[in-house]
Amino acid sequence: MYELSEEHEALREAVRALAEKEIAPHAAEVDEQERYPSEARDALVKAGFHAVHIPSDYDGEGADAVAACIVIEEVARVDASASLIPAVNKLGTQPIILSGSEDVKKLVLPVIAAGEASASYALSEREAGSDTASMRCRAVLDGGKWVLNGTKAWITNAGESSWYTVMAVTDPQAEKKANGISAFVVHRDDPGFSVGPKERKLGIKGSPTREIYFENCEIPSDRIIGAPGTGLKTALRTLDHTRPTIGAQALGIAQGALDASLAYVKDRKQFGKSVSEFQGVQFMLADMGMKIEAARHLVYASAAATERGDKRAGFMASAAKTYASDIAMEVTTDAVQLFGGAGYTKDFPVERMMRDAKITQIYEGTNQIQRMVMARALLKG
Repeated sequence: MYELSEEHEALREAVRALAEKEIAPHAAEVDEQERYPSEARDALVKAGFHAVHIPSDYDGEGADAVAACIVIEEVARVDASASLIPAVNKLGTQPIILSGSEDVKKLVLPVIAAGEASASYALSEREAGSDTASMRCRAVLDGGKWVLNGTKAWITNAGESSWYTVMAVTDPQAEKKANGISAFVVHRDDPGFSVGPKERKLGIKGSPTREIYFENCEIPSDRIIGAPGTGLKTALRTLDHTRPTIGAQALGIAQGALDASLAYVKDRKQFGKSVSEFQGVQFMLADMGMKIEAARHLVYASAAATERGDKRAGFMASAAKTYASDIAMEVTTDAVQLFGGAGYTKDFPVERMMRDAKITQIYEGTNQIQRMVMARALLKG
């Protein structure tokens, strides 16, 4: 009565097998060299797991939101950086799926579905992170073209992606700043578009994070997503759909850390017996497993809520993202502790998992912002 379908479980098995065979062997090197996980991209594209959320009408797999979370979770279990390939493809294309015209959908979605291109999402700026309505990037309609000027920051997979969903101010005089923002689709070959150098980061080092620049960047007038002034609404609706995927990424990282810990404590011996026989260790493992399982149910429930248009979907998305990311940070920290001195070295994967987990508490809205979103939803009733 209360379980995933056979199709979902079969998908999990398929993605896990691919991740362990094609992605896990490269994860440490990807992190060490801070390079894009091209092996993972190629394997995911070949198997059709790189963007399962794209509707079948646009040559995609047409998978539901829970299936998309399962893909991301299972990839993140072995490499968080690689899991951002399917996650950011959803983030970058979700505004188009929600609000784009048929022409924009047909322009972008089939090439993403085919694995010929990838997409990124450009909302944040250096001085407009949580305060998104204060963005400065501008777009002006000039004849048959929109002309964009400004800078976007913290753009995941920038430089690797071909398409960028960009939010920019089109009406600086709007009475409410949020109503003066529009959404656009920009291609990396559009004149006036460029990318900056990679950020030097604590974790997810295989996924490039860069600024992107618009210097009199010209795009056709029909590349707007939805009506002028609706861009921020679309951006925030998108996050309701994609915050569960960050929860799924965090969940996968935590599961990978627990799996590594279980194998290590069974093998490690102290005082003449396996470390796994000590009650203190067992209690840590029990808490890790319990919290991961709770996070898993919340992530899947939130994904299902977005799929069916549940009125509580926004609250649940924030709850799933917040809880799963907090648990990922806690579980990976405990995993390093269980490994002892070995956990602090790069000879084992848990230190990488701990570094990777931290960002899940920050991007797509910090967990402090998520708590504000949840509180407002509760008070609104």
